[in-house]
Amino acid sequence: MRKLNFFLAAFATLFAVCLTGTGIDANAASNEYYLGGMTAGFSLSAGGAEVIGLSEVSSDDGIHRPAEEVGIKVGDLICAADSIRIKSISDLNAALERSGGKEIVLTVKRNGETAEIKLRPALDKKTGKYKIGVLIRDTLTGIGTVTYIKKDTLRFGSLGHAVCDESNQSLEISDPKVYLCSVIGVNKGKRGKAGELRGLFLNDKAIGKADSVCMTGLYGTFDKNYDFSHTETVEIAPISEATIGKAVIYSTIDGVCPQKYEISIAKVDENNKDHKNFVIKVTDEKLIKETGGIVQGMSGSPIVQNGKLIGAVTHVFLNDPTRGYGIGIEHMIEK
Repeated sequence: MRKLNFFLAAFATLFAVCLTGTGIDANAASNEYYLGGMTAGFSLSAGGAEVIGLSEVSSDDGIHRPAEEVGIKVGDLICAADSIRIKSISDLNAALERSGGKEIVLTVKRNGETAEIKLRPALDKKTGKYKIGVLIRDTLTGIGTVTYIKKDTLRFGSLGHAVCDESNQSLEISDPKVYLCSVIGVNKGKRGKAGELRGLFLNDKAIGKADSVCMTGLYGTFDKNYDFSHTETVEIAPISEATIGKAVIYSTIDGVCPQKYEISIAKVDENNKDHKNFVIKVTDEKLIKETGGIVQGMSGSPIVQNGKLIGAVTHVFLNDPTRGYGIGIEHMIEK
């Protein structure tokens, strides 16, 4: 079964901004942004019908296991049937009905490789529908941290990097709604294993809509009715203004309220091609005690230095959860 790979992802913004060759111009830098740090939940497309279980089909002539018999396994992604793309559960069901019980060819992805598999659907006597004996899903859910919201347009951003599954396949938006997420627990990070935030979607509190996913995060527009009365505003600064030394991040590790935590910027790399522009180290004893450092779900946590937003947390070092990478804010907004 695939899981969202959040080393780490946070929502980022998509809007037009004037950039110079060396950084953000004076007009853009003077614009105000609401500071993020709140945790949000979203749904992404699995890119097809993902097999999460195998089952049997009871027909009038006996019990059948079409998928299992031809070698389909849990974790496989069914992405086409008779060369027609499968994007959802309903697409697969429609393809099975079109078959009328005759042999069909499924295009299946496994571990990054694609294969074509022939099988014959069986008619389920209880439902009267053709089935192949699989339990499937077509969406994946995850949480990330909002980095910022532009004050005048309410365009928001998070993640700081692409959203991928365990096979490193990029994902697409499924449900555009973005929900406020309450953090109800933390699996602490430790050397060799990343920790993670455990969050609960507040489905009655849609805080925005997503409309784009790219290499630097997930972008969209915040709801105009969101209460910003307790949200700080900041200006942005280019990587060139960042310095080695003290800084802070804003993250939510309990409930829905972001808190400020101390970090140290250990390295600044303005020209890193992978957008790993900062190496950061968590120095806040409270955060280390509660989470072990940086954990999945904190991606997109805004990095603030000298009162200006300079970037967002993106990755954790597996060999040291107190250390990780950050992306420069200019690389998020230029997308």
